[in-house]
Amino acid sequence: MLQKLGCVVLVLGLVLPAAAAGKPGTISGYVRDMAGVPQMGAVVEVLGSASHTLRVFTDEKGFYSTAGLLPGIYNLKVSAPSFLPALREGVGLRPGASTVINVTLNTIFEAFQLSPNRGPAEEDDWKWTLRSVANRPVLRVVNNAHRVAAKGEKNDDGSLKGKLSFVAGSGSKGFGSSSDVSTGFSLEHSLFSGGTLAVDGNLGHGARVPSTVLRTSYAHALPDGSRPEIALTVRRFASPEANLHAFEALALSMSDSFTLGNFLELNFGSELQTIEFMGRVNAFRPFGSADLHLSPHTLLEYRYATSVPNSRMAMGFDSAPADLSETNPRMSVAGFAPSLERARHHEVSVSRRIGNTNVQVAGFSDRVVNPALVGVGDVTSDSGEVLPDPYSGTFTYQGKALETRGMRAVLQRKLNSDLTATLDYSYGGVLDLDRSDRDLQDARAGLHTVARHAVAVKFSGAVPHAKTHWITSYRWTHGEALTPVDLFNVSAGQADPYLNVFIRQPIPRVGFLPGRMQALVEIRNLVAQGYVPVLGLDGRTVYLVQSARSVRGGVAFTF
Repeated sequence: MLQKLGCVVLVLGLVLPAAAAGKPGTISGYVRDMAGVPQMGAVVEVLGSASHTLRVFTDEKGFYSTAGLLPGIYNLKVSAPSFLPALREGVGLRPGASTVINVTLNTIFEAFQLSPNRGPAEEDDWKWTLRSVANRPVLRVVNNAHRVAAKGEKNDDGSLKGKLSFVAGSGSKGFGSSSDVSTGFSLEHSLFSGGTLAVDGNLGHGARVPSTVLRTSYAHALPDGSRPEIALTVRRFASPEANLHAFEALALSMSDSFTLGNFLELNFGSELQTIEFMGRVNAFRPFGSADLHLSPHTLLEYRYATSVPNSRMAMGFDSAPADLSETNPRMSVAGFAPSLERARHHEVSVSRRIGNTNVQVAGFSDRVVNPALVGVGDVTSDSGEVLPDPYSGTFTYQGKALETRGMRAVLQRKLNSDLTATLDYSYGGVLDLDRSDRDLQDARAGLHTVARHAVAVKFSGAVPHAKTHWITSYRWTHGEALTPVDLFNVSAGQADPYLNVFIRQPIPRVGFLPGRMQALVEIRNLVAQGYVPVLGLDGRTVYLVQSARSVRGGVAFTF
């Protein structure tokens, strides 16, 4: 009997430690900034001795949890927008244990207080605040070239992130605007050690062949901090009007960015376009910028562009549906002859951060040939002078060349953690009519460049408990104008003309649906200001505008 009992004890002594050794554990904790504010959406990467990496997102309280980890030694890497990545090495996890690792993220200013050296992969919070999100990649790249993945994903060779949106309402940007009902999508997949393959698109709904925009891109993050990217965009717009030809465009773009000497950042690229619309037109559009860091809080920047930026994209993909149907190229006609809008923009700016306040002063020089002006009213293409958009009731009208020089001053202040105010003043040339009794047929002859002042006030913030994100802005122009002052503005003060409202409201998750769901509402030029009347070809009044009133709404799914 004693021998049997001894055998049982011996067996249990051998089996239980072996079983306990393989029992998984958990690493969890909170991610906050230096002020103790929880950071929602921060990316936590758990790197073990195995080849795979586990990535999760923090919730609204800044909490993360990675369960099911085998015992061993792990490294944690945490990154979030506007912060420098944080690394915790040598985190030991015992069998079945729960280890708590809290992480505090620093901005580049706080990092400067600790160390004067600046690595090439570090990002600047103040520069991010002063510049528009239009220049920011959809997905961030962390230092070890691993891509950010959706919450809870575990993948040995890559990660997948996507977004799907259903939007009602047209963009009201003239010929080529999106359909009044459209579906947008975006998929990104990590490849190899630092590559990302992305597919974006926007599909309109209609009786004929729907309007379609498809974009495929590949980017690769290199160890030296550069990130070359190549993209191919295909666009087709088929108008229900029988007299209009189908609009087709193909664009191949390449870009790259890198840092020299830890104080100079270069971003450059080009796009080659070929357009088929009542004939064939080709265009080459280079672009680039150079950022010189004069001090930890001061930035000198030169920017060159050859196409007018899309203001909707400035909201960022996380704030609004990707609306590729409103990107370049922009076409117009005069005497049945199609013309492509061509632009050239030079800008020099100085940005500085003083506490919670960001200041920018810029001077610019612009030239736009064959500008595609926007009009509102019921017109047809029979005259060969306008291109009507059947979905929004707007049309495109070709204007005279615009050549101007001007300046911009931006003041932005974070009032509290949930409210930011921005003031933008700009001065420059716009197109306007020489007199108010012009007919649409001869309006082009009466267009001339005049100097105008413009002031924009913008507030953005979030409702803490409801998690509602909102942006409201009003841009006033001194006198009539058919084009906005400072067309190429991509600073934090950029705002569409007149009164605009954007709301993004998270919707409680439905059990059978993956990811997150949000309701989106966007209103532009709410009270329809800035409408300049002209007499249409059929004797009815139509209007030339800086920005047509539009209302859009929809639902977006992120997974």
